[in-house]
Amino acid sequence: MRLTEFKALSFDCYGTLIDWESGMIEALSGLTSRVGKELSRNEILQAHARHESEAQAQTPGKLYRDILPIVYKRLAEQWGVSVTVEECEEYGLSVRNWPAFVDSPGALQYLKKFYKLIILSNVDNRTFSHSNARLEVEFDAIYSAEDIGAYKPSDKNFDYMKAHLADLGIEPHEVLHTAESLFHDHLPANRHGLATCWIYRRHAQEGYGATMTPESMPNIDFRFNSMADLAKAHQEELRNG
Repeated sequence: MRLTEFKALSFDCYGTLIDWESGMIEALSGLTSRVGKELSRNEILQAHARHESEAQAQTPGKLYRDILPIVYKRLAEQWGVSVTVEECEEYGLSVRNWPAFVDSPGALQYLKKFYKLIILSNVDNRTFSHSNARLEVEFDAIYSAEDIGAYKPSDKNFDYMKAHLADLGIEPHEVLHTAESLFHDHLPANRHGLATCWIYRRHAQEGYGATMTPESMPNIDFRFNSMADLAKAHQEELRNG
């Protein structure tokens, strides 16, 4: 299997292209500074993963910017901190400030020359518009949780994407699903017969950070530690023929 065999790359956004963990930690700093004990970065992220996953499963039709205030409230309760409704709502809007990984825009601009680029993300459309501006590329299709009414790892998200690929002149076997999260992306992509590329942003860290621990290790077709490494590998394939 070669990278150059595919016609489209479908991406998770948060954790793969956007540095959501750093964004979360910064946006939660006002809350975590009031906790009576010191919390490690991974403790914060793992607690966030649990509450976010629960909220998405329980209210799949709720917009992501409305999921996050629930997460903030649950975190405050877990850590014994009083918060206002306004604080919770402000956290829901914080995604617009989450930074792109430094290599994401350049890698995407390079890859756009060779592939259709697709977003399949647990996000609402208004929120993603801010992230899209940071990524500095025009995607060929954007499939959001708002469009679908479900959150990954639900099969509904992948069914939706596959049902719309023909609109782009693409078939499922021509798509390489490219993501960091094993839980949200790689396991369901395996179920749907999609080839996968793991952008292992957390390769130098322990655990799974802001994503839930996967039930099992999925099959991975390609693995890179960054988007820049993916673009470099594609360049090498072209050079080597």
